[in-house]
Amino acid sequence: MLKDITIGQFFPGKSVIHRLDPRMKIVLTAVFIVLLFMAESIISLSVGIIFMLGAFMISQIPFRLMIKSIKPIVPIIIFTAVLNLFFISTGKILVHFWIIKITSGGVKTSVFMVVRIVCLIIGTSLLTYTTSPIALTDAIERLLSPLKKIKIPVHELSMMMTIALRFIPTLIEETDKIISAQKARGADMETGSIIQRAKALVPILIPLFVSAFRRAEELALAMECRCYHGGDGRTRLKQLHIALRDFVALLVTVLFLAGVILINRII
Repeated sequence: MLKDITIGQFFPGKSVIHRLDPRMKIVLTAVFIVLLFMAESIISLSVGIIFMLGAFMISQIPFRLMIKSIKPIVPIIIFTAVLNLFFISTGKILVHFWIIKITSGGVKTSVFMVVRIVCLIIGTSLLTYTTSPIALTDAIERLLSPLKKIKIPVHELSMMMTIALRFIPTLIEETDKIISAQKARGADMETGSIIQRAKALVPILIPLFVSAFRRAEELALAMECRCYHGGDGRTRLKQLHIALRDFVALLVTVLFLAGVILINRII
């Protein structure tokens, strides 16, 4: 399961989406999220699905990564589906047994919410798949730059966000190594009650926290040795520039959003 977590990973490429300005990609991701939450029916939500699949095809990111990005949130998806299935009682009654009542409205809402969550995870994952951590840091800092006028440390905040995102794969790999080492020593983490499984996590969490703090200290020392003092006077090797393809991508995304709004009004 740990190897299936792809959050925060960057996959280099030369597709159009890879070459988009990172600031524009953040804006497009925000518009896509708005699109998903404005969809009021399966038909309007299908517009977001078409947009998401088209973006993945253009980015040339393997579709198997779509499945990998979903696997870690399967428990959340199942929990959401069950809640909507049993607690929404609108529409025609399909199953009624004791206190359990499943209606057509509950089934419809359950399917709708599951599809929305899956699209949300897959669509937003495309941002980190096609954007390097350095470019993402610069983009966040540029977008939040107006907040500097009210003395908010924008550069430090964007740097912390990106470092946290960057170290997710590293911590996952470290966790996998610790689990393998504990299993080699005879640790049993897959059988027993919930309390026993929770206790079995202690030999994993302690060395993981120690490793995380050690990596943080090494990173801080490396940044100090390179005379890093935040964003004051900092220059960039690669400057961000908005190109024609960025405006085209924004126009296409807005058109899809307009399509969702139009479908909501018609249906």
